[in-house]
Amino acid sequence: MGVLRIPTLAIHLDRQETFTFNKETQLFPIAGLVAAELNRTGRTREPATPHGSIRSDEPTDVHFSPLKTSTERHHPYLVKLIADEVNVDISTIVDFELVLYDTQAACIGGLNNELIFSARLDNLGMSYCSVTSLINSVASASALDNERCIRLISLFDHEEIGSTTAQGADSNLLPSIIRRLSVLGPGSEETETAYEQTLASSFLVSADMAHSVNPNYAFKYENDHKPEMNKGTVIKINANARYATNSPGITLIQEVARRKKVPLQLFVVRNDSSCGSTIGPMLAAKMGARTLDLGNPQLSMHSIRETGGVYDVDHGVRLFESFFEHFGELEGKIFVD
Repeated sequence: MGVLRIPTLAIHLDRQETFTFNKETQLFPIAGLVAAELNRTGRTREPATPHGSIRSDEPTDVHFSPLKTSTERHHPYLVKLIADEVNVDISTIVDFELVLYDTQAACIGGLNNELIFSARLDNLGMSYCSVTSLINSVASASALDNERCIRLISLFDHEEIGSTTAQGADSNLLPSIIRRLSVLGPGSEETETAYEQTLASSFLVSADMAHSVNPNYAFKYENDHKPEMNKGTVIKINANARYATNSPGITLIQEVARRKKVPLQLFVVRNDSSCGSTIGPMLAAKMGARTLDLGNPQLSMHSIRETGGVYDVDHGVRLFESFFEHFGELEGKIFVD
């Protein structure tokens, strides 16, 4: 069920050259109409009661609240919908965090059902591939019998706003977990350098969706680096370290992909174009672990409706499965002269 909607101004009333808006005054969501709400409750408009004051019909021993209650700060019916959704009494809700998102379900499209149309493919697409591959890699009862590595995925919040939160990639979350894991397991010794030794032998795949070539803007791409949807996961390279990929990483992931016959592509941004970034360089600098940036190609990144390839989901899952299964064997075979 959709509850809120942010309406744009009809183009007939504002023929602006660019799609711009004031975030403070022009992005208020509409939840409904006053008349409809009055009809629902059978009430008439009432003047607001100032916070801290007590109406004449309230008992004088009314509970004091340092802040306005949730039903005073927000529309009471909205709070009721939240209470009903989580099956609690409305009076027990002290506070909540409400984030709006597109509720339209993803769908398959294209002439041959080869495309995915969805919100938030960046980065739920690679998150799905990571989780699924980790589960698949341990499906067999003997999957970990000869495993000397720890298979780990880390899904962070807030990448698009800088990652500097307690659950973001720039926090101490991943390093602290690895530090604790570095002294676990049979034969492990709690030495002063166990954590550093673990990082030195580890490999981080920074998996964030990549840019597919847009046929309407092909001139925006470097001539020899135009990734296409459904033709394989994209290795992302940038000389200014906006991506953390280097040659040893490419060598490793190429052999990993060969084991499962997964196609790969390369992407380098044009020299006269700006370049996005990922959490890869951030984590590589924080931990000093070998890192590679990659992701499945998509169109319309950061729009409310993005487009990806159906077959690339399978490519991503199989690539990560192979990484989990073969990294321990391949890690010691890559030499840099």
